[in-house]
Amino acid sequence: MLSLANDSLRVDLLDPIADLARLGPRFCCGGFIWQVHDPIAGPLLSGPEGAELNPEPFNGHGLPESFRDRSRIGEKWLWQGSEGLAPGVGKLGRINGAVAIVEACFWHIDAQPTRVEFRTRHQAAGYACEVTRMVELDGRVLRSQSRILNLSEQPMRFEWFAHPFFALGENASLHAELPPNASLPVDSGFELDDRLLTPSRKYIGKDDGAFALLEGVTDTKLEITIDHPRLSGGIQFSTDFAMSECPIWMNGFTFSIEPYQVLDLAPGAHRDWQLTYAFGDASPH
Repeated sequence: MLSLANDSLRVDLLDPIADLARLGPRFCCGGFIWQVHDPIAGPLLSGPEGAELNPEPFNGHGLPESFRDRSRIGEKWLWQGSEGLAPGVGKLGRINGAVAIVEACFWHIDAQPTRVEFRTRHQAAGYACEVTRMVELDGRVLRSQSRILNLSEQPMRFEWFAHPFFALGENASLHAELPPNASLPVDSGFELDDRLLTPSRKYIGKDDGAFALLEGVTDTKLEITIDHPRLSGGIQFSTDFAMSECPIWMNGFTFSIEPYQVLDLAPGAHRDWQLTYAFGDASPH
């Protein structure tokens, strides 16, 4: 793995080559944040399989980000026949009926003690793109910056989303302060009381959980505070872009909130965005 570090935190990122076994067609390979360590509180992030050291690539861990290759109703994007482009992943195809990486993209990596930049250019299915990902550690603030440039001669329309996996408290407890305009559909599996999000019941293990699309947050930026069992003040998570939609999800190991945006890029056009994670201080014992 690659690491960033200062006096406050250490951040582990997957190496697109050395950590290939942990990667798959779902998450962007460059800039994949796997874990954040506090010298007092220990590891701060989780995943759908909890403390499993080698989770299934589809499940992931930490703070991955993804370029979605099809809509929620199954409409394919960036595909031509049986070949697809996954920006930041590579050429997609089908192996034994499942979407898989046929040819992984190659990343140029510029690593410094508190900053690392990943850059790749690749093409498939008549599309071509350049993806740049930079992850920077500044005190207890972690910033993930992204840019995608359409290098093809046709428009590229698809979705990008963050899929962070936040650790839960004792007995899989969750407390998160949502934006003031957020609301939930009926029977979502969550409760929302004066912006405080909690689960409707205790969820146990990997396969027991809840999923819902937040209502009232479309076209707004995300700002949320998630309690952490070992950090006072929790983790503050924010985006600098307005969301197209925002699912929330949890099981017995982790909670995730997924800000989406639609990328509609004309030939030669690019889009830049940033995610910010501010980690509270380690709680006293």
